[in-house]
Amino acid sequence: MKLLFFCPRWGSELLNWTDFCKKVKAAGYDGIEAGVSFDAADKLVMQNALNETGLLLIGQYWQSFESNFEEHQLSYKNHLENMATLNPVKINTQTGKDYFLAAQNEALFTIAANFTAATGIEVVHETHRNKALFAAHIAKQYLERNNALRITADFSHWCCVAESFLEDQEDAMQLAMQHTAHIHSRVGHTEGPQVTDPRLPEGKEALAHHLNWWKQIIAMQKQNGVESFTITTEFGPAPYMTHDPITKLPLANQWEINVWMMEYLKQQLSN
Repeated sequence: MKLLFFCPRWGSELLNWTDFCKKVKAAGYDGIEAGVSFDAADKLVMQNALNETGLLLIGQYWQSFESNFEEHQLSYKNHLENMATLNPVKINTQTGKDYFLAAQNEALFTIAANFTAATGIEVVHETHRNKALFAAHIAKQYLERNNALRITADFSHWCCVAESFLEDQEDAMQLAMQHTAHIHSRVGHTEGPQVTDPRLPEGKEALAHHLNWWKQIIAMQKQNGVESFTITTEFGPAPYMTHDPITKLPLANQWEINVWMMEYLKQQLSN
């Protein structure tokens, strides 16, 4: 099975699209994960940069800001349709809200399923705080009701929400891994969604837990005969990245960590 690695646009927004894509390509990534502007000129610049470098695109939707469900639903549809214009290999969405009714979040899942049926573009729903799949036990309920639901496994959020490495929620974790179609390989801990630096000894335990989950996901994909699988190395900038409270400067280098994570997982997950 071929692993395809994607670089987040998040944290590199100051680089123009051409320079960003060239840097990503030179680092050895297969593509980028990013939102897509509604502005036609901006989209053209982005598309040209992707074409020039031969990078793939995973569309990213995080703009689930509307608390009014009708407005939220319309915005969700519009973002999906807009991202489809750049032919992404899939779309990762931070779907819904933790305070929406289950039926409302499930209506959004249905919108995504209908979009996939119409376009052929798979939509995967991120396990993200404040969203529909904000916690392992909640995601389990949705997944039990909807066998077709596919998720982006960013278990760093669940560690933070549950203040644990989910040792007491093995059933939920196994079900989530079975439904995973994309990974965000950020390492969280019991008091936050991101360790300072996974290369440091203090992050050893957290890294081991996440690597164990990722290995299980890859093993399941291979068993299911999947030919390729996508991973975004999504360590984020400050304030996700631990930073000095006075200078506001990050205590580690986001770019270096993400590139290291890609190389680390190429080694660890190829066994």
